[in-house]
Amino acid sequence: MNIYRNLAELEALVGAPLGRSDWVTVDQARIDQFAAVTGDDQWIHVDPKRAAAGMFGTTVAHGFLTLSLLPYFIRSSHKVEGARMSVNYGLNRVRFPAPVPVGSRLRAHFKLLSFEPIEGGVQTVTEVTVEREGHAKPVCVAESVGRLYT
Repeated sequence: MNIYRNLAELEALVGAPLGRSDWVTVDQARIDQFAAVTGDDQWIHVDPKRAAAGMFGTTVAHGFLTLSLLPYFIRSSHKVEGARMSVNYGLNRVRFPAPVPVGSRLRAHFKLLSFEPIEGGVQTVTEVTVEREGHAKPVCVAESVGRLYT
């Protein structure tokens, strides 16, 4: 995990990588729990037998499940000290270029795109690229907007 001691240290990294997360395994239990919480119980996610005959040969994680792992990825990748609170302000762009078959291991890479002062803190835009172990094509690419308050 990379630790940035203050906002000035973070600001100096615009255009540079912030860190890389730990790996997380996306198992069927996680997929089923996500389906139960969101109501998205499409068979490609929750029916292993039917999915085995489908185009992916197995169940696949929801794209939004992959996206919902961002807080975990951030926590295991980098930390900014000197901010009393951080909030998710939204997303500018999200794409899911490749599927996440059940049992996949994922991790995220973060690159700071912008750093802008706002009242009480700063707003950052970070490029997040989520990779699947052993595959070149990312499973998620997003621009995450966050606010850090001092």
